[in-house]
Amino acid sequence: MDRLRYTLLSDGSSNRALLPIITWLLQQHLQRVAIQREWADLRILRNPPPRSNIPDRIRLSIDLYPCDLLFIHRDAEGSSPEQRICEINEAVQTARNNNYISSTFPVVPIVPVRMLEAWLLFDLNAIRMAAGNPNGTQSLALPSLSNLENIPDPKGSLHKMLRDASELHGRRLRRFNSDSALLRIPELIDDFGQLRKLTAFQKLEDDIRQTIAFFH
Repeated sequence: MDRLRYTLLSDGSSNRALLPIITWLLQQHLQRVAIQREWADLRILRNPPPRSNIPDRIRLSIDLYPCDLLFIHRDAEGSSPEQRICEINEAVQTARNNNYISSTFPVVPIVPVRMLEAWLLFDLNAIRMAAGNPNGTQSLALPSLSNLENIPDPKGSLHKMLRDASELHGRRLRRFNSDSALLRIPELIDDFGQLRKLTAFQKLEDDIRQTIAFFH
């Protein structure tokens, strides 16, 4: 195998930030394979299925963005990661039963303990660069890696940190697009190895390792 195409089906558009993380993990275990990535943007449809209808979202993702491997993201938020993974697995089985995908088509769930944004709160330089102020001096208190999965509102924390890192004020701060800045953070990180200390990240890497073993 010299090429692997994967598609990410996620809860929302901000979760496109997972793409560089997934690609990095795949490259760790498929070092001589070209990785091609797509985000399943179902917003292009006139009547996209609701987030709760995962089987139909799987069908459309595969139809619109053909791939060798599908990743399905859900934030745990108010549920446990185990419950979210169970929901994904049940939806995948429904998709198989309905012949939306074959019985052997590989699918990997991604469920951070709370939200994806917690996985982006570890690289201060990337946050400053994403905020457009790489030489900023504003003090930014990153949480410890051991506490990342316990942050109650990682999305709010990251957006505030980006605004603080920009060191903008007044009208310029109000015009600052923290959503766009957030998407730049993972593109500016070369090594996600520190996240291997997190249980959800460990599970994702284990699932990827087991799944790609079938491609050899």
